Amino acid sequence: MLPLVEAKLFSCTQSVELAVKIAESFGQPLGKVSLSKYSDGEFRPSYNDSIRGKRVFIIGSTNPGSDNLMEMLLMLDAAKRASARHITAIMPYFGWARQDRKDKPRVPIGAKLVAKLLETSGATRIMSLDFHADQIQGFFEKPVDHLFASSLFLPYLESLNLSDLTIASPDMGGSKRAYAYSKYLNSDVVVCYKHRKKANSVDHMDLVGSVEGKNVVLVDDMIDTAGTLAKATKLMMDKGAKSVRAVATHPVLSGKAYENINNAPIAELIVTDSIPLKKGMTDKIKVLSCGNLFAEVMKKVHNNESISSKFLM
Repeated sequence: MLPLVEAKLFSCTQSVELAVKIAESFGQPLGKVSLSKYSDGEFRPSYNDSIRGKRVFIIGSTNPGSDNLMEMLLMLDAAKRASARHITAIMPYFGWARQDRKDKPRVPIGAKLVAKLLETSGATRIMSLDFHADQIQGFFEKPVDHLFASSLFLPYLESLNLSDLTIASPDMGGSKRAYAYSKYLNSDVVVCYKHRKKANSVDHMDLVGSVEGKNVVLVDDMIDTAGTLAKATKLMMDKGAKSVRAVATHPVLSGKAYENINNAPIAELIVTDSIPLKKGMTDKIKVLSCGNLFAEVMKKVHNNESISSKFLM
């Protein structure tokens, strides 16, 4: 076994609340980082202690705005230039991931660009939760630990003891995830078919499968404006469902998301704290922390141990 080096944990400003939970579970406090700002908005992070020869974990989701991604890149670059031996970018939410392919001419592949920026900045390992698309792992030349929120959601769903359970995917692209949940929970599965004319706007939605008399759980990797969620829950209730719940790993919740959730006939929306939530916007949201999950995997990575036991799906 390789000799261990000292581990140091640091947080970007957008993820301090989650980073504190991770550090407590990991068993050591967060390291200190100073952030100086210029009057035009430019900023510069600096580590207050030596990290030479250390294993550095930098915790920060890269959800828009772009300052969150820029802060992670600057933290990585600073760690590289301070001679850290290992530099792991811990990104509970990997932003810009919806741009994972060219779906029309003359557009970028933003997720690939971000991957290259992270590696160029100094990341020697990447750890994230529920990529928007599995192929994003292939955009990196460095090791990637792709964790699954199913290890949090499945025990919670089992604890609800829902009868006549059916798992639903909000679109064809999420059907693989829905089938994996249904297999674990030994339940039926249905799929929504939706047509978009533009991003964040669903023009038409149909349901493949029956939900009559069922308690339905929609499964997705993120929830943005909650427009799809609102349409899907209404469609399923109109088709005779007993109740509709949803699990979504990343609560982006932009635009009229909270209004859409409050107005939708949904019993509960279950999310993680990969992205900080606005407080008190709705009582329909249940938050499960991913802090312990990241801390446990970080410990195993630090101790050069297998992490395969953490992959339920």
